[in-house]
Amino acid sequence: MTCQILQIFYCNEWHNAKSGKTYKNINPANEEVIADIQEGDKDDINSAVESANKAFEMGSEWRETDATSRAIMINKLADLIMQNLSLISTLESLDTGKPFKTSIEDVILSCKVLRYFAGWSDKICGRTIPVDGKFFTYTRREPVGVIGAIVPWNYPLLLMIYKLAPALATGCTIVFKPAYQTPLTALYIAFFCKEVGFPSGVINVVPGKGTEAGTALAMHPKVDKISFTGSTEVGKKIMEASAKSNLKRVTLELGGKSPTIVLDDVNVNVAVEIAQDACYSNMGECCSAGTRTFVQTEIYEEFVQKSAERARKLAQVFGDPFNKSTKYGPQISEKQLKKILEMIKQGIKEGAKLEVGGKRKGGSKGFYMEPTLFSGVEDDMKIATDEIFGPVQQILKFDTIEEVIRRANNTNYGLASGIITNDLDNMLYISSALRAGTVWVNCYQEIKVQAPFGGYKESGFGRELGEDCLNTYTEVKTVIIKTNKKLP
Repeated sequence: MTCQILQIFYCNEWHNAKSGKTYKNINPANEEVIADIQEGDKDDINSAVESANKAFEMGSEWRETDATSRAIMINKLADLIMQNLSLISTLESLDTGKPFKTSIEDVILSCKVLRYFAGWSDKICGRTIPVDGKFFTYTRREPVGVIGAIVPWNYPLLLMIYKLAPALATGCTIVFKPAYQTPLTALYIAFFCKEVGFPSGVINVVPGKGTEAGTALAMHPKVDKISFTGSTEVGKKIMEASAKSNLKRVTLELGGKSPTIVLDDVNVNVAVEIAQDACYSNMGECCSAGTRTFVQTEIYEEFVQKSAERARKLAQVFGDPFNKSTKYGPQISEKQLKKILEMIKQGIKEGAKLEVGGKRKGGSKGFYMEPTLFSGVEDDMKIATDEIFGPVQQILKFDTIEEVIRRANNTNYGLASGIITNDLDNMLYISSALRAGTVWVNCYQEIKVQAPFGGYKESGFGRELGEDCLNTYTEVKTVIIKTNKKLP
């Protein structure tokens, strides 16, 4: 990897940070330095936003690019990423610690997202509206403008593409602020975008701290929309920044404390596997993780026993991301690992029973955490109310369907949920009653590019993916034309 890739990207060129600052990019699997990264701040954001605004001006090369040509360019980007699948997956695993085979899956899904939205480029239509009087009236769906995109460290490439693909399809320009810990794939995608031939200023990438670069992007008066994925706490600050600046459009995909409801008609072995994958996927660093596992009383003890057995076995496949047998990697940082351990201590203090795990996984360098399982969890315990963002499963007992619906909904969050049952009536009834943006039935974490994803309540608003996503990247303009005759 060349030094050039580790710089800031705007105006289709690579730049050093105006402050001269750099920072160390750390591999969470071995705690070694991967590279030095130019650290952007307000001044660099200003330059990137200026670049994006210039590209969005009427008469610019990008505004003159028709929808079919945009689609061709987006598909070329997907082609280039797939041609470099191994390289991009390696960078993603180095940056995040996730297993190489998981990174490959993320890269492939990213390309599916690009191709899906490329297909929408020439299908974003307005309407003709029959109105009273001698008028011809129609609507246009027009690009919002300059998009500020702020993405987290758990799925750095995938979440970047979630925002990049619809922005390009609708004709917007974009300024990315990748997570401080995971800038590598975002910078490499910028390199590819230039190679594909996107005009100068369409795509810009500024690594830096959230408190500096992120805040500057959210407050910038020439940014028309912020698309943010991350914590609810920061999401509220994004909303505040929008109100204090220019009332820019905001879409938020935020935290979660998702329930997985297991009814007593299931095969327990199958249910245990689904529920643990819901919780431990991506080392538990997933906003939609199904960490609150509600299990019906009749099968509770058996479920806990088999879950503990499986969690002990899973501890053997936590390790080096580039080892073929590895299923789970490290946490993203020392700071995150310490937060998880503190939450576990709090769970024990409040009376939950620690069945498995609870400690840092020893034996090598890296921020590895044992898969952890609590039983005897009550709804008001901190581990059952607060997002942990680590491989910590909480198993709660319930008796009736009405009870579990009430308890599952008794949270400030509403991003996702899961139901495991063989009863169709209960499946439909519970899925209708749960206040969550996504309900997975007899599966979990099945993200489909054609289907919208987003939250209720403090898990945010707006949607990623699917046709619904396009609404958040376009404005509706009404055109009313006076006519001499009344149209039939």
